[in-house]
Amino acid sequence: MKEHQINIQFPDGSLKEFPHAVTMGEIAASISPGLKRKAAAGRMDGGLYDLSFSIQKDAEVEIITLDSDEGIRIMRHSAAHVLAQAVHRLYENVKSGVGPVIENGFYYDMDVPVSITLEDLPSIEAEMNKIVQENHKIERLEVSREEAERYWRERGDHLKLELLNDIPKEEEVSYYRQGEFMNLCRGPHLPSTGLVRAFKLTSVSGAYWRGDSENQMLQRIYGVAFSSQKELEEHLHFLEEAAKRNHRKLGKELELFMFSEEAPGMPFFLPKGQVMRNELERFLREFQLSHSFEEVRTPLMMNQRLWEQSGHWDHYKENMYFSQVDQAGFALKPMNCPGHMLIYKNKRRSYRDLPLRLAEFGQVHRHEYSGALNGLLRVRTFCQDDAHIFAAPDQIESELEAVLEVIGEVYRTFGFQFEVELSTRPEDSMGEEHLWEKAENALENVLKKAGLNYRINEGDGAFYGPKIDFHIRDAINRSHQCATVQLDFQMPEKFDLHYVDEKNEKQRPVVIHRAVLGSIDRFLGILIEHYAGAFPLWLSPVRVKVIPVSLIHHQSYAEEVVQRLKSAGIRVEADLREEKLGYKIREAQMQKSTYIFVVGDEEVKQQGVNVRKFGMESSGLMALEELIDQLHDEIENRK
Repeated sequence: MKEHQINIQFPDGSLKEFPHAVTMGEIAASISPGLKRKAAAGRMDGGLYDLSFSIQKDAEVEIITLDSDEGIRIMRHSAAHVLAQAVHRLYENVKSGVGPVIENGFYYDMDVPVSITLEDLPSIEAEMNKIVQENHKIERLEVSREEAERYWRERGDHLKLELLNDIPKEEEVSYYRQGEFMNLCRGPHLPSTGLVRAFKLTSVSGAYWRGDSENQMLQRIYGVAFSSQKELEEHLHFLEEAAKRNHRKLGKELELFMFSEEAPGMPFFLPKGQVMRNELERFLREFQLSHSFEEVRTPLMMNQRLWEQSGHWDHYKENMYFSQVDQAGFALKPMNCPGHMLIYKNKRRSYRDLPLRLAEFGQVHRHEYSGALNGLLRVRTFCQDDAHIFAAPDQIESELEAVLEVIGEVYRTFGFQFEVELSTRPEDSMGEEHLWEKAENALENVLKKAGLNYRINEGDGAFYGPKIDFHIRDAINRSHQCATVQLDFQMPEKFDLHYVDEKNEKQRPVVIHRAVLGSIDRFLGILIEHYAGAFPLWLSPVRVKVIPVSLIHHQSYAEEVVQRLKSAGIRVEADLREEKLGYKIREAQMQKSTYIFVVGDEEVKQQGVNVRKFGMESSGLMALEELIDQLHDEIENRK
């Protein structure tokens, strides 16, 4: 080998020789001019580096392109720097905090003397586009800690000084410079601002410095960025659609639920919303009865010693609410499982009792930070469709198979596609390693037998056992984790649970924790957005809205139609206000009533109704009795 020769190996196993040290950019250019134009950065021995990085020895190298996932992340990071540069140009005395990459985009936290509003974003965005057009070279500069401290102290930037002080002494300090703008950053970044692609600023909010409420409040500007204008426009359309479907907006418009400052993060369900909750519970009860579950109810609050025994005290107490009763510590339950352990232990159990399937629609309370609350999707109290199956070891796989079958059938009813994730032992787990291994193997075997594709989520199991999580995809392709199945060898040990086997010997049962919807409250929020408020007939709080053409001539028949529908068990309302017909029809459509029945002279004469289904043209006059049979079929089969 020649002196100083550098050998570069690529992911496909091919080798390329260079006579001397070579940069990532030079390697890309040596492969093809096209790759050089598309290059964002390079990976060497597992680390990401700028294209200007010089390689001094033999190495394994991969060129990261702008259209790859990692390339887009680097582009979004550079877009955050462009945002900060634009704000520095437009406002005086700005102190820039941090600007990380987030899903689909970026944000930057800054201390700006004036309040930035949504109306200011177009001018900031215009300045960003100017910086992109100027195509400044983005240079990495390594400086001494003393130089860096002097630089930020001269500018009075206490935010950057704090970040500088937190960099470990053994780490190098690096700046990135683009034009007149300098930023303390590890990188990597694009080679120039001109490579920042399609972006848009979306919102502005307040944010505590470094997420600590004891620190000062900064201004956070959010943006999205993509590798092409087409992808950006598709994402903006998605955001518009998501805004239309927002469950908090629709929940208010459709009068489903409300919140009050008297109970932060705790939903109040209004009559129509409660109708939907009842339908969901009725739906699940059908499955539970058909699979021999017995429904129970446990107290909302139990003694602190129970939570110490279950392990929740050590692993979950920061999320619990506490109280004192008769000088003893009590806690509102965050989970239903300890109560079910007490029910199991209430009497002597035989192998003939197993599997014992206990189900509960249990209200639980969990402390969430106010900043994490999000309508029904993140609350402080919610109802779990919880169940615990107490099984002998040889019953585990058959019980798990039945649970997976039910979950799949429930989700298919709503038209949800789903993905499956197997979460393994976390760092703060309790119990012996061999029991965890046994539990993980059992779950994996069942998934394979069911033919379900799954991914492994290392270390994300519950503290008492591994779990299978189901992630559903809604109508606009967002993912939500809902159903969970957990295999638990630990709780039976903690509560010293037994059953007597065929030889009259004591044995330890295994517990399967199961929730299908997870949180009924959260699932309802997902459904509101999935259906955009236009629910299938069986779930709809108002299945039929009856509207007379004229109150003088048709009110009596409209009331008769309402009574016949009510007698048939169909939820119905009549609009008997002194308003024009067109106005009442439009309002019924705004309320997303599944069916609108209009009655006039011909409908009275024919003893029928004029039918309009939500989202469809009028289907004309139909006989009422025939229509009632059709509605019953639609409801019973949950179409």
